[in-house]
Amino acid sequence: MEDRRLIPDHNIRTKPEKNLRNYYTIFLEVGLILALLILTVLARVQFTAEEVDIPVLEEQEVIEMEEIVQTKQIERVPAPPRPPVPVAVPNDEIIEDVDININAELDFNATLELPPAPPAQAEEKQEEEEEDFFVLVEQMPELIGGLGSLQQEIVYPERAIRANIEGRVYVRFIVNEQGQVEKPEVVRGIGGGCDEEALRVVKLAKFKPGLQRGIPVRVQYNLPVIFRIKS
Repeated sequence: MEDRRLIPDHNIRTKPEKNLRNYYTIFLEVGLILALLILTVLARVQFTAEEVDIPVLEEQEVIEMEEIVQTKQIERVPAPPRPPVPVAVPNDEIIEDVDININAELDFNATLELPPAPPAQAEEKQEEEEEDFFVLVEQMPELIGGLGSLQQEIVYPERAIRANIEGRVYVRFIVNEQGQVEKPEVVRGIGGGCDEEALRVVKLAKFKPGLQRGIPVRVQYNLPVIFRIKS
C-alpha cells in the first residue's frame, strides 16, 4: 500500500478553498477569542464551598445520685471529776486521853423512866367526809312553781342596770330531804350585784325532794338564774 502523504495534492492548486493555510489566521483569532472567553468565565466563577451549618448537640447534664450515709451521734460519757488533792495536816497536836466513866452496875429491879411520848402530830389533812348527797337519783328534785315564779322574785341590781349587764348566773346547791336549799354557791357569775341577788333568790326556792328507791335523799342541783333588762 502506498504512502500518499508525500505525494503532492494537485487539487489544492486548482481549488484554493481546500487549502487550510488560507484559514490559519481565522482559526488563530477564533482560538484566541475562545481562550479569552474561557479565562474570563473562569475568573468570574467563585470556587468557594458553601458553608454548611453543622448542628451542635448540647451536652446533657449528668445527674449523679449520691448515697447519703446516715450519721449517728455517739454519746460520750463525761470524764469523772478529778480527785481532790490531799493536803498535808501537821501531826504536832497531841490528843489527850479522856477517861470515860462507865458504871457497869445496873439495877434490873428499878423501874425505868421512859421519856415522855412525843405530842401527837396533827394530821395534815383529814380524810374528806363521804359525800352525803347524790348527784343523780331515780327521781330528781322538782322546783315548786317552776322557774318562772322564781324569776319574778328577782330585784334587778341598779349597778347591773347602769352597766347594762345581762346574762345567766349558775348556782349550785343541795336539796335536802325536806326540799330546802342548802349550801348555795355561784358556779359562774356575771357580776354587777347579780351573783348576790341570784343567791338570795335561790335560798327562797322550795323543791320536791329527790327520791332514791322511794326514799327522800339529799341531791346536788344546778339552777340558772336569768338576768335580762326589759326594754
